[in-house]
Amino acid sequence: MIHDMTPQNHSLKQLFQQEYAKMVAVISKLFGLQHIEIAEDIVSETFLVASETWGLKGMPENPVAWLYTVAKNNTQYYLRRNKLFAEKIAPTLKKMNEVNGDSIEIDFSGEHIKDSQLQMLFAVCNPVIASEAQIGLALRILCGLGIEEIAEAFLSNKETINKRLFRAKEKLRQENVKMEFPPEHLLNERLDNVLHVIYLLFNEGYYSVTHNEILRKDLCLEALRLGLLLTQFEQTNQPKVNALVALMCYHASRFTARLDSSGSPILYDQQDEELWDRSLIAQGNHYLDRSAVGDEVSAYHIEAGIAQWHCRKEDTPEKWNAILQLYDVLLRLNDSPSVALSRAYVLYKAKGSKAAIAETEQLSLTNNHFYFTLLGELYKTIDVGKAKSYLQQAKALAKTETDKYVIQQKIERL
Repeated sequence: MIHDMTPQNHSLKQLFQQEYAKMVAVISKLFGLQHIEIAEDIVSETFLVASETWGLKGMPENPVAWLYTVAKNNTQYYLRRNKLFAEKIAPTLKKMNEVNGDSIEIDFSGEHIKDSQLQMLFAVCNPVIASEAQIGLALRILCGLGIEEIAEAFLSNKETINKRLFRAKEKLRQENVKMEFPPEHLLNERLDNVLHVIYLLFNEGYYSVTHNEILRKDLCLEALRLGLLLTQFEQTNQPKVNALVALMCYHASRFTARLDSSGSPILYDQQDEELWDRSLIAQGNHYLDRSAVGDEVSAYHIEAGIAQWHCRKEDTPEKWNAILQLYDVLLRLNDSPSVALSRAYVLYKAKGSKAAIAETEQLSLTNNHFYFTLLGELYKTIDVGKAKSYLQQAKALAKTETDKYVIQQKIERL
């Protein structure tokens, strides 16, 4: 939305990301989710006015309050200007005691914003919408990212993203999805879907192939913010929610250490431990402790436990045997090729190359470049020629320049 990155506009851009989603959620709650595009237009117009006014007069003393006031005025103006729309929604608004003559009260209190955003989160993650579209909607409506940023995150273009979001919003309308908490008997199942979308959103940033480092961090931090939002409500403050928050904190703590000054990836073994964010690790420990109640053990619990061990740099048998036991549990919960490959690598660190080779070769994932990368790692001290051959196969299968770069580094070290 804002391209001129002067200090003034940089602050406005930050406010856009922080406040856009809040205002859209509150106005959508007022008008109904079927009118979400009207809410987006009203909020976009608010920021356009801010950009023009603040550019001439400077930023007000309380910019957030200024934005909320203009958003309220814009909403009232829209209703007066669009009588047909007003007539359609007026009965609902009157029932909610939010219409007083020509005036409409919009509640931008902190508690109402949180409620509206949480209900929006459940609406966006409704299973009637395709998973990929859920992430796109979350990035736009809940995280305030622009269409260009979403397109870059998905390695796509604006037209494709606009079409995807349009179809998703149409689905919300067709299915008459409401901005409300699911009934109690459906809450747990729907919460699982919400957590899955947050997990995918975090991964989109953490394992992203985009070279925009700011965008990558933003995606991770927005996912973490949504997870923290869930911990603030009794209904959703469940052990698996706290476990996912802990997992994201641990991974986010190593974000800075994962790239060198040129933006090239640094593997875990070569990372500078001094660059790890100790406050995020402590926050992860806090939420992992909070997750340890009741008798439910989710995949998020196990992954968080593994990530916690990875926040200790020492290369000891105790560490790798503990991680191996956790992977044994995780594999029972999530029997996927990626988990099996990760477990094989940990087996190598705990028990040596020969034990890991036997297990890895049984997987026979011959279309997976991670499979050949792991075999290259396992054979590097046994048969250098074989290791190089495996790594060359891995590089041929790799789909991103980042993965190709990492594999090439391994080949050169041989």
